[in-house]
Amino acid sequence: MTAPKFTTLGCRLNAYETEAMKDLAAQAGVANAHIVNTCAVTAEAVRKARQEIRKIRRDNPEAAIIVTGCAAQTEPETFAAMPEVTRVIGNHEKMQPATWASLTPDLIGDTERVQVDDILSVRETAGHLIDGFGSRARAYVQVQNGCDHRCTFCIIPYGRGNSRSVPAGVVVDQIKRLVDGGYHEVVLTGVDLTSWGADLPAEPKLGDLVRRILKLVPDLARLRISSIDSIEADPALIEAIATEPRLMPHLHLSLQAGDDMILKRMKRRHLRDDAIQFCHDMRAARPDLVYGADIIAGFPTETEDMFENSLALARDCGLTWLHVFPYSPRKGTPAARMPQVSGAVIKSRAARLRGLGEELAGVHLAAQVGRAHQVLLENPRMGRTEQFTEVRFETDQPVGQIVPARIVGHDGKQLLAG
Repeated sequence: MTAPKFTTLGCRLNAYETEAMKDLAAQAGVANAHIVNTCAVTAEAVRKARQEIRKIRRDNPEAAIIVTGCAAQTEPETFAAMPEVTRVIGNHEKMQPATWASLTPDLIGDTERVQVDDILSVRETAGHLIDGFGSRARAYVQVQNGCDHRCTFCIIPYGRGNSRSVPAGVVVDQIKRLVDGGYHEVVLTGVDLTSWGADLPAEPKLGDLVRRILKLVPDLARLRISSIDSIEADPALIEAIATEPRLMPHLHLSLQAGDDMILKRMKRRHLRDDAIQFCHDMRAARPDLVYGADIIAGFPTETEDMFENSLALARDCGLTWLHVFPYSPRKGTPAARMPQVSGAVIKSRAARLRGLGEELAGVHLAAQVGRAHQVLLENPRMGRTEQFTEVRFETDQPVGQIVPARIVGHDGKQLLAG
């Protein structure tokens, strides 16, 4: 029997959960199987998942194929209809030991082919202890799952369920374990990170969790937070960003658009001026702060003037890293029923946003020349600054360690260390 293989599509949370599933599958003795952890954020993501499944079947004609993740949760019938698929497992089920125990030794037993329950009824998230994943440079720790908001374009709450938080004590224990294992940087991840704590006793805030981690794990060199909703940043988090040098000066913001009417049609909780004010206030408190942001191009009803507001927002907020998403209608979401922008216009606007993103990134890269940075090495020749900017070295460096570097130039994508 051969050990199961895993394919992960989509976000860092999926990658984290894949590592947890590897442990669950190993403990249960699952073998001769290929598990595909899918993404549902766009229609293209679902198409790629189906394409990957067909490829796996061609390459592994005898293996059982188990499909899970957000696309399996939101469209179980799509994957159940594929002859290549052996089992379809929901997002909650994939994290349960009993699920994996039912899939051994040869996926024979009383297991139904589709195991996907109502994710919106799930009320808690377990804190799965893993030894990290990816490079030995940084570890990702899931502190939250699901989302209580219902942005009109988003299918994710129907794949991930409502917001659930991992208790602070479990998070701290996990981070201590990772630091003891040699990690110098930890990234807190979740679907809606700033909602952490709302379902826990006393309703603590994300800022409380950050301060607790920094206090109770003094040997942690770097703490990084992933994407946040700036309008939901609590006072303790804002203070930590401004004053805690071990909390990295890099924030990825869920902005989505720069036009107030589009933001309202998206059912976002902030307006354009809120985003600009947050960025200005935070950078005034911490001048080395760098922002990334998600921007959707071609949301339904978006006019050229509305789109121009999104372009202007990138400059007005002082963004550096743009993550551009061409709008993709997701069946069952309110936005899918709104008047759509043509595909050609969406493609053109996405290209213009990406072009602006390259320009803004170039400004940041040029500004670093001559400066000294502390760089965490991801491989012998590449690491990242505290602002998450890539740095290339001419000689091998110790992977997983933080080394000083003086920047002597850039190539348009990476900084060059002297």
